[in-house]
Amino acid sequence: MMKASQIRELSTAEIVTRIAELERERFNLKFRGATQTLEDPLRLRGIRRDIARLKTELRVQQAAPAVAARKAGGK
Repeated sequence: MMKASQIRELSTAEIVTRIAELERERFNLKFRGATQTLEDPLRLRGIRRDIARLKTELRVQQAAPAVAARKAGGK
């Protein structure tokens, strides 16, 4: 499980790459879970939450320039 502070240190490209890796791992675990029992079924929950954290931080990073421009233009 990744902490928010660790995620904030990542660049946008690293976040996108990490999301793709976790999506792939999530797919593989779901597929394996349909055919056999998983050793750690709670890993799916952790992956889903990590993906959500990464996507949230990605959105914050993408919105930061717009927020800064809005604040600068409003004063």
